[in-house]
Amino acid sequence: MNDDYLWDGSGEPDPEVQRLERLLGRLRSDRPAPELPENRPAWFRWAPAAAAVVLAGFSTWIATRGVTASWQVVVGSDRNRSVGRLEVGESLVTDEKTRAKLSIAHIGVVEIEPNTRLRLVKARLTEHRIALDRGVIHASIWAPPRLFFVDTPSAVAVDLGCAYSLNVDDQGAGLLQVTTGWVGFERDGRESFIPAGAHCKTRPGIGPGTPYFPEASEAFREALDRLDFENGGTRELDMVLLQARKQDMLTLWHLLRRVEDVERVRVYGRMAVLAPPPKGVTREGVLSGDRRMLDRWWDELGLGQTSFWRLWKAPFPSTVK
Repeated sequence: MNDDYLWDGSGEPDPEVQRLERLLGRLRSDRPAPELPENRPAWFRWAPAAAAVVLAGFSTWIATRGVTASWQVVVGSDRNRSVGRLEVGESLVTDEKTRAKLSIAHIGVVEIEPNTRLRLVKARLTEHRIALDRGVIHASIWAPPRLFFVDTPSAVAVDLGCAYSLNVDDQGAGLLQVTTGWVGFERDGRESFIPAGAHCKTRPGIGPGTPYFPEASEAFREALDRLDFENGGTRELDMVLLQARKQDMLTLWHLLRRVEDVERVRVYGRMAVLAPPPKGVTREGVLSGDRRMLDRWWDELGLGQTSFWRLWKAPFPSTVK
């Protein structure tokens, strides 16, 4: 980064500093600056320059801090443990008897089960990312949304303020189980939003499946698996709709976006029976992806904060009339 950018805005900007500027820009006031008295002390005249130097140094520290960042790692139990640092680009592998714990800067911790392999990909102010190649981790994050990411062979887990477990097998298939908060699961535009208590599977070459609650019937879950990962069709959708309870509205909500035309009409019909849409939310509006109507129904269902639903920007795959 060119230091001139920090001083007067010229030169090549650093992306991290630009992102910081955008975040802080939300706090900008529209009020005019107060008028100051003419008879100011001598030190006041050079204070802005001094402040600029301090700010420039602080911005440089922020921009470079993540480049050399590492995470503390504790391997073993309290009685027999070792403490070290995991640097960006390094891997951590546990054997069949060993557990470990990673401290993610100041935003959370990751507990690592035996027979797990992961890598530290990024450790920056605005992005902390690991890659879970295989095994099981338990993450607890208390940072703002979209700051901590876990890459897997088939999807990316995006923290939305949560605690969750993630299991990846030797073939790259994964299972995400959310304990508190919300987690996003995404790959190539295919997105799932998983709340506390819900699960979501993922498969290489396909990406995340449809979220579901494990209390759903076995027939429901098996049909959903075939629909998500085995090119299931009308027969599988019939079983999902037949077995769906009101608690399964989360699953049906995601299916609205993953089926087309006539099938979406059927999904809407089952949803309307389980939890009728509120006043002002119409069949035509929902089927065409009207965001205001979808927001209202989402809130009425009590699935979570509308702000999480609004993270989902992709339009419906087609329009039903």
